[in-house]
Amino acid sequence: RKSYDSWEKIGFVPGSGTTTEFRTYSYIDENIYSGNFSYRLNQIDFNGQYEYSDIIEIEVGTPSEYSIEQNYPNPFNPVTTISYSIKENGLVTLQVFDILGKEIATLVNEDQIAGSYSLEFDASTYASGIYFYSLNSGEYISTKKMILLK
Repeated sequence: RKSYDSWEKIGFVPGSGTTTEFRTYSYIDENIYSGNFSYRLNQIDFNGQYEYSDIIEIEVGTPSEYSIEQNYPNPFNPVTTISYSIKENGLVTLQVFDILGKEIATLVNEDQIAGSYSLEFDASTYASGIYFYSLNSGEYISTKKMILLK
């Protein structure tokens, strides 16, 4: 990924060596935000020779609205993923509450730039039951239910 005027190494995917069979490779860049990005691959042979691919440019847009997705998987044990989008820079709070409305965890409490985010919630220290997670950013507040089954 190109960052300003220099290239940044973001990952490595081992190759299959010399083969006549068709191979595919993939890598997911999870540390991105809204903006323009340039990518290129550096293919390195066993003898140390290398070659760069053509540059590919990607534009990651800013979400047009606030949203919070249903956690996945749900029900879960003990880890689940929560994804959300914020349309404006600002303070973001993502909290987890028990069935009685008592806050049991704060997963996010920081200024974030507009974009889409995803994080894991590890509930291995909590009892089975129904929990709620709530996203608060700007004027937006939304709460969803999740179920922990052990």
